[in-house]
Amino acid sequence: MKIKVLFSVIASAAIIMSGVLPVTAAGDMAHDASRNVQEEGVGNPFNYGDRNTPEDASTEEIRAINHKMSVQEVKYALYKEIDEHWDLISVRLGQPEREKVYALFLGIGTRESTLGGNGDGADIETAQGQGFGVSSAHAYGTLQTAVTAFADCDPTFMPEDNVPEMFQYSLSESTFYDAIISNHMGIRKILHFVEIGINQEGLTGYQVVRGALKGFNTGWCDYTGDNDGYYKNYPDEIIALAEWYYEEGHLYDSTFTWTGAQDVDKYRDGNAWSWWGGTEPSMKAIEVKEDNVTLLGDANCDSEVNMADAVIIMQYLSNPDTYGAGKADGITEQGKLNGDVYEPGSGLTNNDASVIQEYKLGLIPSLG
Repeated sequence: MKIKVLFSVIASAAIIMSGVLPVTAAGDMAHDASRNVQEEGVGNPFNYGDRNTPEDASTEEIRAINHKMSVQEVKYALYKEIDEHWDLISVRLGQPEREKVYALFLGIGTRESTLGGNGDGADIETAQGQGFGVSSAHAYGTLQTAVTAFADCDPTFMPEDNVPEMFQYSLSESTFYDAIISNHMGIRKILHFVEIGINQEGLTGYQVVRGALKGFNTGWCDYTGDNDGYYKNYPDEIIALAEWYYEEGHLYDSTFTWTGAQDVDKYRDGNAWSWWGGTEPSMKAIEVKEDNVTLLGDANCDSEVNMADAVIIMQYLSNPDTYGAGKADGITEQGKLNGDVYEPGSGLTNNDASVIQEYKLGLIPSLG
């Protein structure tokens, strides 16, 4: 994976270059500033779903949507996935402080793609010259998640089937190029290498995370101590960038930095991992919260399955700002679970609305 060249984003770059680094104020946050982030997360203020784009959109349409994301939206898209899997991530990384984990993934996004600050939003692609899915290095999105993270990719690639707690999407252009799915699979890929680092390589402490970052970039998470230059330029650079976001108050605003930025130098000195803390990553079993469907197809949660359920799904998909979770006329999180009838676990699409309509018209005998 190659570092993306940072093109001019005048306002943000001027702030960084000047050395005047504002601490995030409540007005810079998209979420409620009074929210207990450590306990609750940021609450998905941009109403991201399981996908960022329509499942039936063309690759060009999907990428255009991702391209328009602001730096702040790119940040919160990462947080949404971290929050959904917080219990698992915090144990596997050995990090109980949620904002430090947020910062870690901002560091990865910066090292890989300049976190959307190059003007491309989450629409960053590398190593695609051989064609879709051919190269194991073919990577996309904020985290530059490779095709190897997905199920049903080239069977000669090393399988990444050791994170049963997180859904593994099958490889297709529709899944690979969706910004939210790409984030989900990138986080899952990090945890894939955490498991290898602990169980196969015998890594402990922060070296588990350090090794997982190496694995994310190279495919191998072993630590030999004879390639410190690599560690300095990739895992250790990521954690220094992460500390910059954390200490300088740029978790929630639209300010970004880039690999090699002088403003980050003070976080590169000594052991760049010292701020991360001394807790221990673990493969301890995590209780996976089951998706409890109260009534299959009942998307509006009125204890009936009818055409109104198809309607609310279509309303939500076409206008999530009005019909998203938490809105007066919106679909609830329970409704999303109930309405996910086409391919359960894949999230709501127009296919779910169509299946409910077919069921009510008697064209299919059941929803399950």
